[in-house]
Formats: sequence, C-alpha cells, structure tokens
Amino acid sequence: MAKPRFIGSEIYRRSRYGGKHPLAIPWVSLAVDLCRALGWLPADRYVDSPVASVEQLTRFHDPDYVAAVRQCERDRVATPEQRTRFNLGVNGNPVFGEVFRRPATAAGATLHAIELLQKGGVVFSPAGGTHHGLKDRASGFCFFNDPVLGILAALDKGATRVAYLDIDAHHCDGVEIALADDPRVMILSVHEAGRWPRTGKESDTPRHIHNYPVPAGFGDNDLESLMNSEILPAVRTFDPQLLFLQCGADALEADPMSGLALTNASHARLARAAMTLSPRLLVTGGGGYNPWATARCWTRVWGVLNGLEAEKPIGPEAEAVLRAVTWSHSRGRNPPEAWFTSIGDEAG
Repeated sequence: MAKPRFIGSEIYRRSRYGGKHPLAIPWVSLAVDLCRALGWLPADRYVDSPVASVEQLTRFHDPDYVAAVRQCERDRVATPEQRTRFNLGVNGNPVFGEVFRRPATAAGATLHAIELLQKGGVVFSPAGGTHHGLKDRASGFCFFNDPVLGILAALDKGATRVAYLDIDAHHCDGVEIALADDPRVMILSVHEAGRWPRTGKESDTPRHIHNYPVPAGFGDNDLESLMNSEILPAVRTFDPQLLFLQCGADALEADPMSGLALTNASHARLARAAMTLSPRLLVTGGGGYNPWATARCWTRVWGVLNGLEAEKPIGPEAEAVLRAVTWSHSRGRNPPEAWFTSIGDEAG
C-alpha cells in the first residue's frame, strides 16, 4: 500500500480572513512547516492541492451561490443582496482577497484525495473539514462544504458505505443537512452541547446518524470511553469502504472557541484507531483557533498516520518554527513553554 500523502497549498500562507477574525492566524502553513522541520514531510509525500472547478463545486452548491463567491473575490466586497441571500461578508464569513480560491482549494484537496484513495490508503488534508457550509449560503467561517463534496464524489465513484466521523467542538450541521437521508452514509459527531450552531442534539440510528453532544470539560478519558463503547463499534458494524475523519482542533482545552478539555492525545488515539476501520482513510483538519495548539495537533496526527512520534523535547528547527509565531489573543501573551518544546500534549 502507498505511504500516506499530505495535501497542502501555499495559499494558506499568504491568505488571511483579515482583521481580528479567529482564522486570522497561521494555520495549515504552520502545520506544514512543523512537519517539515521534524523531517516528517519529504517532497514525495507532499501533494500540492488543485483548486476545485465551478463544475465540481456545483455538484453540491447552487450555481448562483458559487457565482456570488467568485464575484465577491473579484469585487472585494459583497452587495447587500449577497449579504442577505448568501451570508457573504457578514456573520463571520468575510470577503477577503482569496474568498473564492482559498475554500475552493480546500475543496479541491478533498476531491483530489478521493481520487488518490481509489486503490486504498491514507490521505491527510489539514485544510479540509469545512463542515458548516450550506448548499446556498456561507456559514460558520465555511464557504464550501468539502466533506459533502468529497463524500458525494466517493458515492459517484461507486462507494456504497461511507462513514464520516467528526470530533470538532461544533456540530457538523452542514454535513448532516446534506446527507442525512442517504442510507449509504453514516454520520458521527462528537461536539459540545449548546455550542453554536446548537444542532446535533439527537441521534437517528435508523438513518445512521449518531450525535454525541457532550458537556463542557469533556476530556480525554471521556472520549476514550465513548470511542470504545459506542463510536468504534458503530463504525465497525457499518464496515465503511471509506472513512472520513474530521479532526477539529477547537475541541482542545487550549482552544479559545470551546469549553471542551481534550488534549491532542485524543486526536492521536482516534487517528490510530481510524486506520484499522477502513481500507480508505481521509483525515482532515477543521476548526482550530490557537495556532500553536492547532499546528501541534495536526502534526501529531500526521505523525500517527506514519507511525512516527516526536521526541521530547523537539529539535531546534521545529522549536524555532513554533517560537516564530505570534498570536494577538490573550492566551498568546504568555504561552506555556510546552507549546514550543513538544508536539504531544500531556494526556488529561
């Protein structure tokens, strides 16, 4: 079997949501730099992401909406109609210089991953996991819904069982809305109860929908118990031909956008288990609003997918990558030393 592939793009290095937006941080580019500094990302394992075409995007998204996002990128502003009709330029979905190309690149990565996985294997795309995007509206910082596009592409290629497992702090409402009625798809989501978008309150097991709203303070031991008692048995019974694992880093205790208390040991543990559940595994990122915590988490996940574990402390090159980051958030004013000297969090 081919070695795991990592899909990325330089667009994330030069593109920012702007201002004080939670995603105005180094994100995918920091994970790439950290993986390279550790010697974990040789050139032959890195794949430069294509940009999804309009035709590919409209497999799910309405053509008028896709056209509006493209126009916003050209004009650098949303019209009043676009703000109202498509939620563009408002509610955390800003218009910025790459407002079409950046999410289209994330979608292109997921679609390319489906192609690469036709013969089996593992692909990691940290820019993916934009699970709030709706058919005709931006939502929750998500302009296009790459999980839905990827799952539809797999189904179009003949898959009859695709499982989507999401541990982002926020419920995968866009994925559930789009695919809940497709019997070929299983959706499992662990998310903080009461957190925006305040959906995912109940499961519907006959339709393969498994929602696990968990309380603030939910930690590693809690997730491990849930994994072993419910999540992993459900996925094994479904026996997916493709497993899509969304590793949102906003579920980490160090993230400012949730009240959950996971360490990246949980993400590593789940990624390790996921490798045994399907012959095809696509792992993406998702939310993540603390640059150090997010990059370290996704780097650790990539390490697990390759059977690698970073030494403690990490080497000077990797440490320099982390120390070069600044973050204007209050949590970034006096970051703990461990955020610079290690990849793995201490399990909580």
